[in-house]
Amino acid sequence: MDEKMISFRDLGLSEAMCKALEKKGYGYPTTIQAKAIPEFMQWKDVIAKAPTGTGKTFAFGIPMIEHIDPECEDVQGLILAPTRELSIQIGDELRSLLTYYQGIRVAVLYGGAGIVGQAKQLEKKPQIVVATPGRLMDHYNRKNIRFDKIQTVVLDEADRMLDMGFFKDVTRIIEKVKNRRNLGLFSATISQEVMTVSWMYQRDEVEITVQPKQEDRPDIDQYSITVMPLEKAETTLRLIRTQGYERVMIFCNTKHMCQRLSDDFQRAGADCDCIHGDIRQSQREKTMQRYRDGKLAILIATDVASRGIDVDDVDCVINFDVPEENEYYVHRIGRTGRAKRKGVAWSIIGNFPEKAKLDEIAKFSNYTIRPMQLDGEGNLSEEEIKPAAQPKRRFR
Repeated sequence: MDEKMISFRDLGLSEAMCKALEKKGYGYPTTIQAKAIPEFMQWKDVIAKAPTGTGKTFAFGIPMIEHIDPECEDVQGLILAPTRELSIQIGDELRSLLTYYQGIRVAVLYGGAGIVGQAKQLEKKPQIVVATPGRLMDHYNRKNIRFDKIQTVVLDEADRMLDMGFFKDVTRIIEKVKNRRNLGLFSATISQEVMTVSWMYQRDEVEITVQPKQEDRPDIDQYSITVMPLEKAETTLRLIRTQGYERVMIFCNTKHMCQRLSDDFQRAGADCDCIHGDIRQSQREKTMQRYRDGKLAILIATDVASRGIDVDDVDCVINFDVPEENEYYVHRIGRTGRAKRKGVAWSIIGNFPEKAKLDEIAKFSNYTIRPMQLDGEGNLSEEEIKPAAQPKRRFR
């Protein structure tokens, strides 16, 4: 059967799951979903590499839910994520799939929030737990959770999680799940640490790779604007207002710049807020919820705070600072152009090192980033690329 014509019903899912997906407007799986779901349904170990925004959460979340026995009140599915924001996002997505199920509960555990409140979640006997590794071990050591009935373990954004120093916690958790039937590793890149975990703990694993050039790669128009350093904030705000972007995400490299830009925009009357590591977790969650609900037009974030932000209708992503790592750029712009919608990404360049870095990113990612100019009236035009001056020959 042609993979492109496969529907979710063709994957042998339950009526409850099919109805939930139809209610959400999903009739056909993405490539990663079409390849991973059948393997998970057969309890296979899976290592999957796919770009941001291609639907990895449903690829492991759907079969995990289908395997849950609602009559059993033990934890049966465990998902590990690198950040609290991603954990919350996964939990929300799983709950959205449970509309037509009875008796399946999801708990989300992460640091920076009260451990007592999370312990009460666990007292309600969830069958699926989404957690950051450190906080999960806190609950395990307090005997708030048992691992003996867990059947499926999934590491989401495995490369990021292992790179953040969770290797020991993650391997300790996997080793404590004695009755595990399958292990899934999902990642945008397959690092050496991910390969090590696969080699240590997976058996006859199925390797799935979705190339960025396939149809699942987000459809994003990418542009840059070069301005004087002191004009970056004013240009960014003028771009948003003149182009009519209603839901925007802006990335900065530092917490200080993130807060400063947010303050500047608020003084200019913009509907804006920010999230970064110095803001209390409870406040970050409120800001994030306002953004998801469409009650906040502009969200400014650092890379670490932004992991796991999954909003389907972001009009535009703006790199106020060109990212320091090539893959940060890919993750950033992947916040737009989701769910088959067209997206737009802008990078605001204030000096030559930023331009050189963006050129390197374009080459690394095989992206076309078109230089543009924005005039005082808000009109956009393509920047004229001047040919490099030829050195004059000197005669002696």
